[in-house]
Amino acid sequence: MRLKAKALLAGLSTYLPGYNFMYPTGGTGSARYCYSVWLRHLVLSQTHGKYFRMPAIAAELGPGDSIGIGLAALLSGVEKYYALDLVRYSDLRKNLTILDELISLFRARAPVPAGDEFPFLNPKLESYGFPHYILDAMALDAALNPQRVSAIRSSLESGASENSMITYQAPWSDPAVLRDRSVDLIYSHAVLEHVGDLRGVYETMHRWLKADGTMSHQIDFKCHGKADTWNGHWTYSDLAWKVVVGRRPYLLNRAPHSEHVRLLSESGFEIVSDNVTCTPSVLKRRDLAKRFRGLSHADLTTSGAFVVAVPR
Repeated sequence: MRLKAKALLAGLSTYLPGYNFMYPTGGTGSARYCYSVWLRHLVLSQTHGKYFRMPAIAAELGPGDSIGIGLAALLSGVEKYYALDLVRYSDLRKNLTILDELISLFRARAPVPAGDEFPFLNPKLESYGFPHYILDAMALDAALNPQRVSAIRSSLESGASENSMITYQAPWSDPAVLRDRSVDLIYSHAVLEHVGDLRGVYETMHRWLKADGTMSHQIDFKCHGKADTWNGHWTYSDLAWKVVVGRRPYLLNRAPHSEHVRLLSESGFEIVSDNVTCTPSVLKRRDLAKRFRGLSHADLTTSGAFVVAVPR
């Protein structure tokens, strides 16, 4: 109960004058983390067996502390990157530092950082070697051409310009920020568990994605430190959870894995890969809030999932 009391008090504190809603999201402030996440999405988004081609246009939901994952995408050969966030966290100085570090990692064909460096980064891969079968010497040399790298840097420094390779939109609330059927790849990492209108976001992504496009999402179903057990956020009543959230622009939507699967299907997607991470649950049914007592055993023990989906 210690963490629950702390979470309730933290939620109440958001109503105090001067409360700072801007806090680091974690993760994307590190170039090696961004490199590792991007290569995971690049490798795992091809699991459905289509002939591989580097996406020309990629969009990321919730880049967070930096747009480092998107910069890694551009350095792999993506031509245009859209960063769509609710709050503007990213800043130029941090992004320029991360860009330089990413360039070094790609030029060295560094293996995917994992293990003790990022023990909680999921899903696990069969191999952590650099994916030469996707980014061969010719493709990577072209992507890292000095003129192209200079264009990426210029796009980063110039901000929103007509010819920029980067568009950063925060806050984004209008689906019209992207044209329908214009994006080859949409991805997010530990973001969709924070989205309030899940159905609306899935339907919007379906509109954005090309008919032959792909999207990949790592979704974290854990409580993010708001309870004494990893799935203890499902023990809060709706009223108590409202107090925990307070005036924050987002926290957790508490949607279990099965709800994401259902909404994906109802929004017009076919799931082609669903890599689930399972963690034992110590909760009893009586511990759960009324609205969550019908959760299946699978939902109660699914702490994460990496989902790859395509339009039907």
